[in-house]
Amino acid sequence: MNNEFLQTEEAIVTMLKTVYDPEIPVNVYDLGLIYNVEIDDDKNVRIDMTLTAPNCPAADFIVEDVRMKVESVDGVNNVEVNIVFEPEWDKDMMSEEAKLELGFL
Repeated sequence: MNNEFLQTEEAIVTMLKTVYDPEIPVNVYDLGLIYNVEIDDDKNVRIDMTLTAPNCPAADFIVEDVRMKVESVDGVNNVEVNIVFEPEWDKDMMSEEAKLELGFL
């Protein structure tokens, strides 16, 4: 892997940490909602993510926020965000920071 690829990947993660579920004061990355980020040779990005609940009322807002913010990363071309429900999300997927913030530790 080259340095430019790693910088792009790091910038994407940084940007994902600015996306919040409006009902939870923790970003989607630390919540463990981002399952996979793939960047191809043309800098097209595919993100597999889930939601805390399948009927999340903020789903459209969150997905669009992820797409727009990742598209704003220098060099990124297209962004495809796929909502998946396998594996099912649970609080064990959260970072230690997120668990602390939400009072689970």
